[in-house]
Amino acid sequence: MVSISLEIGEGVRPEELEKRFAMKTKAKKSADERWATELVRERMKESQVITHLGFDVEKVEKGHAVFLLDVRAHHKQIHGVVHGGILAALADTTAAIAAYSVVPRGTEIATVELKINYLEPVPGGRIKADARVLRAGRNFVVAECEVWNEDNSLAAKALLTFGAAAGHSIHRRRE
Repeated sequence: MVSISLEIGEGVRPEELEKRFAMKTKAKKSADERWATELVRERMKESQVITHLGFDVEKVEKGHAVFLLDVRAHHKQIHGVVHGGILAALADTTAAIAAYSVVPRGTEIATVELKINYLEPVPGGRIKADARVLRAGRNFVVAECEVWNEDNSLAAKALLTFGAAAGHSIHRRRE
């Protein structure tokens, strides 16, 4: 049993202590998020396709990832809007990073299913992919990813399932 004792000085209300604790907790969480974001950013540099496509990591935290893409001419199809395959790759990559954040360290995962709805064209600018894990089970991780246009309109929504790669398990072993 762990016992924590706090000495309350004169004039310090319990609500103030809670507020201070929340601020310290938030600061630690922010530091952890910055560390995770930088780690993923460095790891993404090792992927030639991610570098070629220009995906940029904005934020990574447990069960959540946000990537950005500055649209360039090579992202567009013949009608002058971003190719659906680029949007699918962005959603897949962003959701995979969110999924990696909830599986045991060292576990390799692979996309086993991706379903995406294209809701409106993406003409250009800076787009954002925002992915969240919906469920992390023993065998699969299910995530969703929304892709937003620069004007904050929803351009695409994807639902993805990830499974453990050969020789790996998502199941956490009891130690």
